[in-house]
Amino acid sequence: MNSSEEIAVSAMSAGRSALRMGPAELVQAAAMARRFYLEGKSKIQIAEEFGVSRFKVARVLETALERDLVRIEIRVPAELDAERSDALRARYGLRHAVVVESPADSVDVETADAPDPENLGAVAADLLGELVTEGDVLGLAWGRSTIHMAAALHRLPPCTVVQLTGVYDAGTAERGSVEAVRRAAQVSGGEAHPIYAPMLLPDPATAAALRNQTGIARAFEYFDKVTVAAVSIGSWEPGISTVHDMLTDEERGHYASLGVAAEMSAHLFDAEGRRVGRDLGERCITVEADRLRRIPEVVAIAGGLRKAAAIGAVLRSGLVTSLVTDTAAADFLLTESAPGPRPALERADPDVV
Repeated sequence: MNSSEEIAVSAMSAGRSALRMGPAELVQAAAMARRFYLEGKSKIQIAEEFGVSRFKVARVLETALERDLVRIEIRVPAELDAERSDALRARYGLRHAVVVESPADSVDVETADAPDPENLGAVAADLLGELVTEGDVLGLAWGRSTIHMAAALHRLPPCTVVQLTGVYDAGTAERGSVEAVRRAAQVSGGEAHPIYAPMLLPDPATAAALRNQTGIARAFEYFDKVTVAAVSIGSWEPGISTVHDMLTDEERGHYASLGVAAEMSAHLFDAEGRRVGRDLGERCITVEADRLRRIPEVVAIAGGLRKAAAIGAVLRSGLVTSLVTDTAAADFLLTESAPGPRPALERADPDVV
């Protein structure tokens, strides 16, 4: 990732709280601190150089910190919130959690027609650059966030890229998921396996027939080989869930009555992360939930207060392992009720008791 954690250490020759140390102590402490913090030498190496025990070195370094002889500053780029990221990772048992600052006009993040914060895609692209290794199979699901992420990619090791879902509108495939897959494959120099088909079909028979078509079947064959996947999350509202927008009013009402709170890759979840409306999957071109759960690394990209509850629901499902989000969603997730067992690490299915 472009963002790096930088540790800046300054060893002062004197300071108000360090004046009680004699000049020899000050010089020695500064030298030991320089060796340890700036040169990366071990306490044993420093002890050998100065002819003292490693315990003496440890005491000197501790004293140097206590008396302000050494100042350690941890800096990350302003757009990243390291404290929230770590808290979110620990609370949900995520492998990786990256929280970026919400837009200054964060009120807009709450509106239904507001897009995810624009910087999520760029940060997610950098995260994929870290997680993907040579020979991996990268899976990309339909979603505005994953499309923005693919557009922001600038480095990827050689890998195969496969599309995990059909598209929102087959007529815009070239500008959506298909183009995202091609873009990622171009950056990595690997093979691309797009899916030229809608995500949602009128009935299960039509969906089954499409799955058997050569190009789509070839992409499906890669699903069990995917090692890293990127997915988007939508809440069950107009303009926020593509599946919601593709259904009739009657169908929306039916799934709403089942308690659907979130959607990811055409899978529906209630507030506790349990899958509902499984019959919808029979009409969809998408990676199955069980296959998604077996993928070692699944990165969800979603932000904004409007999606916060949906993000929490999907995190409880055990289907994702990492999250790129913003401060508005993170604050909600850090204050809602505890999720119980760490779902992202356990990969536990809440439907299985």
